[in-house]
Order: sequence, then C-alpha cells, then structure tokens
Amino acid sequence: ARGVQCRLMLDAVGAKRGLRAYTARLRAGGVQVQELLPGGLRWRRSGRIDLRNHRKIAVIDDLVGYVGSQNLAEAEFVPGHPNRELVARARGPIVSHMEAVFAGDWYLETGQMLEVSPARPVQAADVAAQLLPSGPAYPFGNAGETVNALIHLAQHRLVLTTPYFVPDDATLSALRIAALSGVQVQLILSDTNNQPLVRMAQQSYYEELLAAGVGIALYTPHFLHAKHLSVDDSIALVSSINLDIRSFALNAEVGLLCYDRDVVARMHAIEAHYLAHSRTITLEQWRQRPSWRFNLEGLARLADSFM
Repeated sequence: ARGVQCRLMLDAVGAKRGLRAYTARLRAGGVQVQELLPGGLRWRRSGRIDLRNHRKIAVIDDLVGYVGSQNLAEAEFVPGHPNRELVARARGPIVSHMEAVFAGDWYLETGQMLEVSPARPVQAADVAAQLLPSGPAYPFGNAGETVNALIHLAQHRLVLTTPYFVPDDATLSALRIAALSGVQVQLILSDTNNQPLVRMAQQSYYEELLAAGVGIALYTPHFLHAKHLSVDDSIALVSSINLDIRSFALNAEVGLLCYDRDVVARMHAIEAHYLAHSRTITLEQWRQRPSWRFNLEGLARLADSFM
C-alpha cells in the first residue's frame, strides 16, 4: 500500500495453511507471493515429493538481512506450545549474499531473474561472517558436511541447540569422537516436541551419546525451535538447519557462520539461559526407562531417514 516492492516465497507443504488462508489477500494488496516446490508436474519430473525449501531469509531495502529459525507464524502456531527462536540480524556485504540466495530460489520457481544489489562497501566490518546455503542441488558443502566440519573443529567446548535431533551416522560418530577426545559436548533440545515419532526416534540416540560423555539438556519453558551451535569461543552458526537427515540431505537450508568472539560470547549467554531452564538427563536415569519405551524408540529409529 505504501509502494514498497514485496516478494514472499512460501514452501508449498510447510506453509500450506498460510498459502490457503492469506495468498489472495496478500496478492490483492500488491505482494508477489510465490509457492515453492508445488505438487503436480514438478514432483513427477523430479521423482521426489520430499524435497522442501526450509530456508528462512528476510532482506529489507538491500540493507538489513535476517537468517535463523523463525517462520512467519504466530508464536503459538501449535496451541499451548509457544516457540522460542533465534534469528541473526546482519548489515553490510553479507546482505547481498542473502539477497542472491533468495533470487536464486525465485528464479527456480518463476524463471524470472531478479536484480541483486551489489555488495555495499563498508569502512570496516565488525564481524567476519559467511553465508552458507545448502540443499540437494548443491554438489558439495551440504548442511551435514558443514555441521560435521564444525564439530571436528572443536577443541574445548561444543554446544548444539536444535528442536529435532535425528542425526546421520557421520554426525553421530563426530559427536561421540569429540566427547571421547575430551571436548565438552552439550546438546540442548526441546522438552516439548510437536512431532511424536521424531521425538521417539530422537530418544533412541540418547544412551550411546550419554555413554560417550555428551551432555543432554531438555529446555522446558517453551518449544525450543532455535537452531544454532557454538564452537569453543570463536565460531557461531545461526541457521534453519535441524540436526536431522532431512535438513542434511533433502531440504534447502541456509545458515550464517560468524567468526567473532563477541558474537560467540552472546550466544554462550543464550545457551546458559537455556541450560538454567532445562532438565538434565543422566545415563543412569535414562537406562531405567521402561522396556516398552526402548522398543518403541528402536521402531521409530527404523524410519529416521524419512524424518
């Protein structure tokens, strides 16, 4: 209404309810709404119905960009389970990289080439940062490889926060090796989970991780939907990436990697807040769970590659 050019891309599956409810009203107001990876012929051409776009990117006036876990949804999208999110706000040359990722997705769906603003010069960057898009169309450097590389870089302390934890073998092995090598490895997960089958599969990994020395904390106040990790005191990743096989191999994702001690210190403060409001699982406690739980976890784990 104010003459601002607005483009909005929404995944056809993840935003199905929103597309149905709001698309007509948004388009009537002048917003260009594009459905991502819709059904029909595209699915038949690719032979895959499970490839989704999970990225969360916002770019404003070529000046400010946001990347992280936040969907365009109400805090209590799942009734009774308010979300806790983490989003990184960036200015400077990195914003043009975010815009380029958006433009690439737009082109894949519409065939329309958007003009990407050149990187704006800055006198001195406050933070060294790198944008990391990933997805099945990328020949190298998918999300799983990025996460595993960061795990292997840790020398003292590694903290990983995710709402869904269904790792592949490489990530599971990397976490165990890091802990057994003396790195303090801490997983922060959500005590509330809106995916019961995923929750059951996730729990099937707890015992082997706890036995290797990995700490597991379950955040209790809200549904912890944030997705980030910190490596020692020097590297932080804020992203849309869940620690699961879907994000590693099937979804289009994006993350912002920051090489800055001040940024990492701020992330450590956020992690400390999570831990102060979490319940900790111990190996002894976990081994006392009922046998029927153990059996259900094993059955759910059989389907982990589909989650």
